[in-house]
Amino acid sequence: MTRTHRWFLLTAVLGLALAAAGPALGADKINLLIIDGQNGHNWKATTPPIKEMLEKTGRFAVEVVTSPPKDAPKEDWDKFRPDFSKYAVVLTNYAGQPWPDEVRAAFEKYVRDGGGLVVYHFAVASFPEWEAYNKMIGIGWRDNKFGDRIALDDDGKVVRQAKGEGPGAGHGPAHPFEVTVRDKDHPITKGMPEKWAHVSDELYHGQRGPAQDMHILATAYSAKDKGGTGMNEPMAWTIPFGKGRVFTCLLGHDIPQTTAPDCATLLVRGAEWAATGEVTIPVPPDMAGKKE
Repeated sequence: MTRTHRWFLLTAVLGLALAAAGPALGADKINLLIIDGQNGHNWKATTPPIKEMLEKTGRFAVEVVTSPPKDAPKEDWDKFRPDFSKYAVVLTNYAGQPWPDEVRAAFEKYVRDGGGLVVYHFAVASFPEWEAYNKMIGIGWRDNKFGDRIALDDDGKVVRQAKGEGPGAGHGPAHPFEVTVRDKDHPITKGMPEKWAHVSDELYHGQRGPAQDMHILATAYSAKDKGGTGMNEPMAWTIPFGKGRVFTCLLGHDIPQTTAPDCATLLVRGAEWAATGEVTIPVPPDMAGKKE
């Protein structure tokens, strides 16, 4: 199936599900900001479908702010001043050089005072020097000397490894893998299958950070024969930051992974939850992806 056909199918499925839901379409639209502009991944490819999938729900009014490129002159960065107060939730597709101090202070205040945040895939690699951001995301793409690692064992029990113990961030070759829901009652994952097959993707492992107040919603088994850790690695989780709600989703990478029904469903429902604390966007009937 081509990228175009897959994306058409996804939007059609989401549209049919929303048509049946009714109440979500009648609700006031949520103002959402996507920030991109630098990333080790192809943000120019993934931002447009993320914007479209959000808008297709009928729940969001989406704007995009693109940062200056790497090593841009100071005068360009002086103009980069997103007005976070205009939005109920921010989705970051950014992993690059530090934002100016003024922007970081404004963003930290925004989330602490109740703004929502969605952290998409490689955005967990951003800002290792920013203490508040590390607390917002809990764990991210850091080496094993950075902070604690969280994973689940075969019994579903949380295992915490201290700084310097165990692996740092990484992933094996892209491959299809199974995702397991760990909280069936959370608004984001309620109604989703207990397990589903995700398309061939990067399965992140060994993420590191302060790992405080993390509520793990879904995991994936990181098989050793696929270059993994032999443990169940967090794929989606929430964290409170002040009055704000933060949702992180490690699924995604390029268009096929991001627009896979499971990743798309997590992102749009996670965005609504981060903004409102509730979820009205339905789970598409055939959300679970098929192995490629």
